[in-house]
Amino acid sequence: MTPRFDAIGLVVSDMAASVAFYRRLGFAFPDGAETAPHAEAPLPGGLRLLLDTEDGVRSFHPDFDPPTGSRHSLALRCDDPADVDRVYADLLAAGHHGELAPWDAPWGQRYAVAHDPDGHGVDLFAPLKTTG
Repeated sequence: MTPRFDAIGLVVSDMAASVAFYRRLGFAFPDGAETAPHAEAPLPGGLRLLLDTEDGVRSFHPDFDPPTGSRHSLALRCDDPADVDRVYADLLAAGHHGELAPWDAPWGQRYAVAHDPDGHGVDLFAPLKTTG
C-alpha cells in the first residue's frame, strides 16, 4: 500500500490563540477546540489541519523540544489581489506579525506573509489581473 497525504500538523504553544488565528482565516475548528490538546479542521479535498499543544505532544513524546525557527508555511489563495491586502491588514490589526507586506511579485501574484502565534508562516496570494 502507498501512503497518502492526509493532514498538515502544527505544534502550538497556545491552542486558544492558534484556533482564533486560523478561524480568522476561515478554518472551521469545532466549538471547544480552544481548550483541547488536539484540534482538527477539515480542508478541501478531504485533508485536515491538525493542531497539537506542546504539552499534548509531550504526553506521548516526553523528550519533545519545540524547534526554533520555521522552514515551512501554509499557502492560502485569496479571491483577488485586494483580498490579499485586506486579509493581511486584518491579521496585523488583530496583533499578528507581518513578515512581508503585500506586493506584486514577478511570478504574477499579489503576495504577502504573516505569522501565526507560534511563528509558522502563512503565505497569502492571489493571481494578478492581466489586461489585454
